[in-house]
Amino acid sequence: MPVDSYLLLKSLHILGVVMFLGNIIITGWWKFMADRTLNPQVIAFAQRQVTLTDFVFTAGGAALLLAAGWGNAALHGMDIYSSRWLTWGFWLFNISGLIWVAILIPTQIKQAVMAKTFASNNVIPAEYWVLVKRWYLWGIIATLLPLGNLYWMVFKPN
Repeated sequence: MPVDSYLLLKSLHILGVVMFLGNIIITGWWKFMADRTLNPQVIAFAQRQVTLTDFVFTAGGAALLLAAGWGNAALHGMDIYSSRWLTWGFWLFNISGLIWVAILIPTQIKQAVMAKTFASNNVIPAEYWVLVKRWYLWGIIATLLPLGNLYWMVFKPN
């Protein structure tokens, strides 16, 4: 039985979505819960895991869904600018990605550097909490945008 390339790429695309959205939602939750403890060791551990899981699951999922989505569109003659649902999906995903690259990743890197220090000296600097607020605000926006993609990708309105 031959492999249906459309369904294979669609399955890979959905796997990428699960990895990507699942991780950004769960990571936000775990970081929020760790920050609430005010315990430097717990927060430092969580911050390291945020960085690691974002590299593996958020970036990995984003790469998979992007590659499978573009691959399916190219292979099956879908012009992303001729279908409103594809255009919206493309731009919501890209805007979320820009927020990650421009704001969230640099913020996480600064937090991770701080976490290495406060894990051993037990003093969380005030700047960390400023960065936490920035991370939550932009993280919520960067999560809502691809969640909006669920509407466009599932219902495919003209």
